[in-house]
Amino acid sequence: MWMARFLKALPTIEQDHPTARWIFLTLTCRNCQLRELRDTLQYMNESWHRLVKRCEFSSNVLGWVRATEVTRGRNNSAHPHFHVLLLVKPGYFAGKNYVKQARWAELWRECARLDYTPVVDVRVVKNHRGTPGETPLKRAVAETLKYAVKPQDLLKSRDWLLELTYQVHGLKFVSTGGLLRNVIRENEESDEDLMLLDEGGDSGDPEIFFEWKRQIKRYVKL
Repeated sequence: MWMARFLKALPTIEQDHPTARWIFLTLTCRNCQLRELRDTLQYMNESWHRLVKRCEFSSNVLGWVRATEVTRGRNNSAHPHFHVLLLVKPGYFAGKNYVKQARWAELWRECARLDYTPVVDVRVVKNHRGTPGETPLKRAVAETLKYAVKPQDLLKSRDWLLELTYQVHGLKFVSTGGLLRNVIRENEESDEDLMLLDEGGDSGDPEIFFEWKRQIKRYVKL
């Protein structure tokens, strides 16, 4: 799906922007109660729109792909966070253009209007090659678009899964912007595609299937 489409477009992106660089950015906030997840995700999305308008972002970033991940926290809470792959200008790492990790954290705190400093991780995606058929950039793409919820979190609690599904129903978990706006065609995804599972081989875990019942606005186990 999303990952396959991005990887297919990657050679063209690199050909069109051979001197551009890539950065992998993770933006977090504190855990919320699962019943508050939908409101929290909407608020984080509003915060993201404020972030992309900030000078440090708009003057450096050529394009971006942002994916939302939700992990299960203690006491059945939810930990929503963004994984973002940024295509930045060739001169990003030179002089005053460079944005340090502490500044990214400060920017996210301001845009999300938090009363604490959030955990923000930023890493350079190096240009050197990895193992045959794999590069640091491909690994960054895989990390960004791997899944919306860890498969093991989906299997731990039936009630948590049902409430999670209700909270995220109809929401977009992947978005793009700038030069990468059309790399992934979001309007082709269905509601069922929003919850990405691991695209690896058979994990050996039992398969569980659910069907969305519009009358009661929740998934029912088949």
